[in-house]
Amino acid sequence: MTAGTLEPSPGLFVSDIDGTLVTPEKLLTPAALAAAAELKAAGVAFTVVSSRPPRGMARIVEALGITLPYAAYNGGNVVGPDGGVLEAHHLPPEAAETALKLIEAHGVAPWAFAGGAWFAIDPEGPHVAHERMTVGFDATFVSDFAPVVGRIDKIVAASDDHALLDDIERELREALGMAADVERSQAYYVDITHPLANKGHAVKALARLAGAAAERTVVIGDMPNDIAMFRVAGFAIAMGQAPEPVKAAAAAVTAADTADGFAKAVRAFVLPRLAPAKVG
Repeated sequence: MTAGTLEPSPGLFVSDIDGTLVTPEKLLTPAALAAAAELKAAGVAFTVVSSRPPRGMARIVEALGITLPYAAYNGGNVVGPDGGVLEAHHLPPEAAETALKLIEAHGVAPWAFAGGAWFAIDPEGPHVAHERMTVGFDATFVSDFAPVVGRIDKIVAASDDHALLDDIERELREALGMAADVERSQAYYVDITHPLANKGHAVKALARLAGAAAERTVVIGDMPNDIAMFRVAGFAIAMGQAPEPVKAAAAAVTAADTADGFAKAVRAFVLPRLAPAKVG
């Protein structure tokens, strides 16, 4: 570094996983792996945030060589690189009970995630097989959620009837108010978490733990639950297949998850902003 030249303040790149880092088949492409290697070679701090449980993120974190804390359950858990939970925000029991009853009243069998486990009622329910493939482990099937209601990290309403989920999402927001965060993590999933378990709070926590400057934090995602982190980041990137409101909330749009949009975003938007400048 030459005299009178200041190094840029530390930055951080935070990526969503599903619909962003991986393909619809939940695979990391060679291009995504190469982009992660380029980030590491350039000295760019990189981590991930997801609606998945920590166990469902572990293989992705390992494959990408991530050594920083990461966030699960939309920020409900902040997890250390060794897999230990550093911060946890559980749903208030009253909010959990209200959400479960409301979802069931619409004829949808809810899921609950607690203590790293996934609890479900209907083995043949919508997206059970899909979620099993996504997170890499099976649900524990129960008759009700009473044994875990005081320690739930996330409740999910899963359905292929998207109009029904629109109604459920709206009613949950009205019924829960400030007692919970209600977000669409996929067109077919409505997530209910603690009010602080959203990706905006997650990115703030990850930046603090990484010693990163908020104004130099870059984020990338594809769904409405990612908008919370778009609002707190210095620069936000939306995936090409994202809904229009998500794209409108971002500073830039990359290609779709089926066209290596993550890798393209790393090269077009992340490395130019966060890679340390080489000075003589």
